Amino acid sequence: MIKFVLMLNRQGQTRLSRYYEPLEHSRRVPLETDVVRACLSRKKDECSFVEYQDFKLVYRQYAALYIVVGVTHSENELSTYELIQNFVEVLDKYFSCVSELDIMFNLDRVHVILDEIIVGGHVVETNRSRILAPLLALDKMVDG
Repeated sequence: MIKFVLMLNRQGQTRLSRYYEPLEHSRRVPLETDVVRACLSRKKDECSFVEYQDFKLVYRQYAALYIVVGVTHSENELSTYELIQNFVEVLDKYFSCVSELDIMFNLDRVHVILDEIIVGGHVVETNRSRILAPLLALDKMVDG
């Protein structure tokens, strides 16, 4: 099961966070700080899977953004790694080469994309066209 998805910049600032298990806000800040420290301090030639407390961190860097997914020990790391790749490809398709500014100024749209992919901590959709369909329909309504 997926516990959370974080999107961070190189300075360690959280640009997007989505939690799939209840966690008080007072515990989120220390968790995110530890996750940033655990992932961003690693070298490029090191593995993108990190054992952390009672779960695993799977992360991937794209330009200036890091996407970190916290999963239970029963989840497959490679499928989670592929999920991150798919998420970024969908973002790239929608934003035409996604950047940190796209994330910051269109956070609601990024959440819609993430909600189409993951529901309740489980992956429910991987088809890019189906993931983007509701968002493209919304865009048509706004434009038309």
